Amino acid sequence: MSATRYAYLGPEGTFTEVALRTLPEAATRELVPMVSVPAALDAVRSGAAAAALVPIENSVEGGITATLDELTTGEPLMIYREVLLSITFALLVRPGTKLSDVKTVTAHPAAQPQVRNWMAAHLPEAVWESAASNADGARLVQEGRYDAAFAGEFAAATYGLEPLVTEIHDAENAQTRFVLVGRPARPAAPTGADKTSVVIWLGDDHPGALLELLQEFMVRGVNLMLIQSRPTGAGIGNYCFAVDAEGHIADRRVGEALMGLKRICPKVRFLGSYPRAGVAPEDVRPLRDGTSDREFTDASDWLARVQDGRA
Repeated sequence: MSATRYAYLGPEGTFTEVALRTLPEAATRELVPMVSVPAALDAVRSGAAAAALVPIENSVEGGITATLDELTTGEPLMIYREVLLSITFALLVRPGTKLSDVKTVTAHPAAQPQVRNWMAAHLPEAVWESAASNADGARLVQEGRYDAAFAGEFAAATYGLEPLVTEIHDAENAQTRFVLVGRPARPAAPTGADKTSVVIWLGDDHPGALLELLQEFMVRGVNLMLIQSRPTGAGIGNYCFAVDAEGHIADRRVGEALMGLKRICPKVRFLGSYPRAGVAPEDVRPLRDGTSDREFTDASDWLARVQDGRA
């Protein structure tokens, strides 16, 4: 395994590269652009890279399905940390291009919902074509395949383009969440401001099936931050659920919730427990009464005394 290589969704000039370079360790790693999210994650699986940074969620459209599906169905990998990046787009064009010249535009599919209203107002006749990434769209504009690309303004110089319009976004304060993914290992110690990600498969479809899964978290006071259904590929009506929960697997409430899910679900895939980006322990909401590690331990000790005839 190449311990000094980090893969990312490329080519050069993507928002993913910018997010990766915010990590302190990126300064001492060889950063390798890959053509797609599956290619970046497969580089980790094969040992060609120690880790990969990929987008997993944006604040406008929710989960990035390519990443969720790859983490759900591929050889198991684990999330070690997350990065939040504010996103605003520029319309990149070849020098001399005017807005009236733009008949075709391109970008990553996740960008379209974030610029749809702007396009309707300023480029109502332009045809949209998806690219493997926003930077790849810029490369295609450089090659003359399209008239313009929505990408980060920072990508313009890399591809010899000009930002015709900047600060494009339909939603204020739009953000994308990226995750650093590696091979499975022991999770890092809890920080007090953590997140646990899992994928859960339903056993059979019956009234209240999803509620039964959610109750495993609810009765232990575990707050859910994301839940998204994804088809399993086994036919219409067969779904699994990607879940982000507050807390760390080492926390008794979280560990016992996962144990409860394992008892009633045919499959549970642990994707990692890792620090929440931009959240300090003092920012985390207080635990509900009866859900702290001390209270779980006290209850377990009480049960042991009762079973031993000492209560």
